[in-house]
Amino acid sequence: MLPDFNALAAFVIVAEEKSFRAAADRLGVTRSAVSQTIRRLEETLGIAVVSRTTRSVALTEAGERLYAEVAPAFAGMQTAIETAASLRDRPRGQLRLAVSSIADSFLSGAMLASFAENNPEVKLHVTVTDEEFDIVAEGYDAGVRLGEVIAQDMIAVPVSGEQRQLAVASPAYIERFGAPAHPGELTERRCIGWRRAPNLPAYRWEFSENEREFSVSVNDAITTTDMALMIKLAIAGAGISFGMEDSFEVPIRRGELVPILEKFCPRFPGFYLYYPSRRNMAPKLRALVDHLRGFRQGQVRADA
Repeated sequence: MLPDFNALAAFVIVAEEKSFRAAADRLGVTRSAVSQTIRRLEETLGIAVVSRTTRSVALTEAGERLYAEVAPAFAGMQTAIETAASLRDRPRGQLRLAVSSIADSFLSGAMLASFAENNPEVKLHVTVTDEEFDIVAEGYDAGVRLGEVIAQDMIAVPVSGEQRQLAVASPAYIERFGAPAHPGELTERRCIGWRRAPNLPAYRWEFSENEREFSVSVNDAITTTDMALMIKLAIAGAGISFGMEDSFEVPIRRGELVPILEKFCPRFPGFYLYYPSRRNMAPKLRALVDHLRGFRQGQVRADA
């Protein structure tokens, strides 16, 4: 049977102090409790590790060998504990985030750049992914997703305002083929769709009519895993595309793309930073939450 960890810790302190009373004071227990702990350790090992007299305490040969082996390990553990505890004092260490590829407002760069500059001891790692997984089980500190897909037991902090998905096409496409009047017509149009992987079904385009939600399995003549390519293809006139309004903001402003079917595209809750618990939150994550809130309220400049 393996010795109790606490018994080994008590033995190390007795060996360092060479006194049961002094060891008891360090441990915050009685002298007899320390003596009984050492006796149980010796019974487990089947050999004496401490030689006791009324005036002194000394290690036996077995005790000397045991101390030589376990003392460095306990010193290493103490250092590790102190290192871990130091992370509670100020933001430091690696902060791992799993962020949806369509969370454009979060991934725009300005907020993350100012956070990194204001927290130089935090090493920020952002994984851009649309895979669905347990962020805790995979070792991430937090994630960013649409609010509607975040588990209810998570703490969620708004990253963006309300969002909506839009169908868009280039002016050249509309001039050549005209704009569809209803989402049902998309089954007859060349469309540029998104799918998470080649062996998975393409994403169905979601709309609403008379407060009733419905989806359309479009004629996705082209599919890709990359939103940037979808936008380029739509601008080039390859077909109608569909995605988050924020993703199309710049090409729409430039006149490269035109929104269509807007009355069928309702708004819904946007993106949230989410994490499992407020209890004993690491300073690095607390710093990101506070920075994000300040940034959205305009209290943190993009060039801070």
